Amino acid sequence: MALTGIQILKMLPKKNCGECGIPTCLAFAMKVAAGQTEIGECPYVTDEVKEQIGEASAPPIRSIKIGAGASTFTTGGETCLYRHEKRFENPTGIGVLISTDMAAAEIDGRIERFKSLRYERVGVLLKADIIAIKDAKNDEASFTALVKKVLTGAEDASLVLISDNAANITAAAKACGERKPLIYGATQNNSKEFAAAAKELGCPLGIKGSNLDDTVALTEQLAGEGLKDMVIDTGARTIRAALEDNVVARRAAVNKKYKPLGFSTITFPCEMTTDPLMEAMIASVLIAKYAGIIILSDLQGDIFFPLLLERLNIFTDPQRPMVVEENIYPINGPDENSPVLITCNFSLTYFIVSGEVEGSKVPSWLLIKDTEGLSVLTAWAAGKFGADMIAQFMKKSGIEDKVKHRDLIIPGYLASMKGELEEELPGWTITIGPREGGHLPSFLKEWKPAAA
Repeated sequence: MALTGIQILKMLPKKNCGECGIPTCLAFAMKVAAGQTEIGECPYVTDEVKEQIGEASAPPIRSIKIGAGASTFTTGGETCLYRHEKRFENPTGIGVLISTDMAAAEIDGRIERFKSLRYERVGVLLKADIIAIKDAKNDEASFTALVKKVLTGAEDASLVLISDNAANITAAAKACGERKPLIYGATQNNSKEFAAAAKELGCPLGIKGSNLDDTVALTEQLAGEGLKDMVIDTGARTIRAALEDNVVARRAAVNKKYKPLGFSTITFPCEMTTDPLMEAMIASVLIAKYAGIIILSDLQGDIFFPLLLERLNIFTDPQRPMVVEENIYPINGPDENSPVLITCNFSLTYFIVSGEVEGSKVPSWLLIKDTEGLSVLTAWAAGKFGADMIAQFMKKSGIEDKVKHRDLIIPGYLASMKGELEEELPGWTITIGPREGGHLPSFLKEWKPAAA
């Protein structure tokens, strides 16, 4: 039975040290009870309490970590069926498949695309997470050699090792060192060998069932042998079957607390079709409906990028706006004669404005006012981007020490506050900027201080 926050608090050391990243033990206990963090984040709690609380307060979908350091990928930890109920915790891992029977040039190309297809959007780096390596030849030497090649060629890749041979998996996983891979796939025929390998290596284990019932039987069997860190594949190789299995598993785990299905899923769109566009369509459905990991046959920018955007949208917390820090941001190396612009700290607004200013090649100072993640008009309507608050921020920001002129450019949509802002900032001239970010480059190129 789940413990309440107060029950968990009674078992904590109550140091209020903040070393867990949360200011107080009470707040930490509430987050543990809600499944938003793990009891192990507290550095002072005893192992006995960790085990007791961990089992009682664990999220319905167990969290699994693959890799180490910069290459660590986390899947699972989910607590709900729908994002608006709470939030989705860990984005679906996107991986690319390489195998020992591929030509060297094809392997090199897929590794290179893994490293190069990266995009920054609203301050978030969008990229693939995983390289899945398949032992297609059932040969330990070639499998291990390919794993070593990926380890050196893609330093931030989390690895999934795929083989039917537990001995080959063990040899290849040992080559990974601290970058613990997910070893896949344990079946009814080889589960004992794979369980022994997972225990020896300390790696999470991928379960490969023939259907949902077979998967349940495997997880129950392996859990009885002491294995906790598992990822499940129900064997579905059509979009309908994969979607249905993912939904059934999530509902059973979240609504019924059914532990045999309380694990993240791994799916293989690469094995469901040979058409890249169909593969991307299947992947998009599985990202939206609960897949923990999807493995693609290859990464192609025009197909891959929309999947990254879909994942970003689904796994962005709707209750927490994406924001940037309140500050002065110099762009293009500004000096004391450069224009001064101000806008809100909504992440999308910042990156649009900063991108247009940077593209103009005009050295500028961009002031970002904390509006709690609200956009310009919304923040103004909510009283968080009013003339008095902007003036207060301007005075404490130190911008007056950085420029000789006293000319502030505000967003065009706030033209109505020009007079009020000039009253709040004596000596400053308020210039109305363009309404659209795309018009900033031409505006800045023609800008001159009002006193000039």
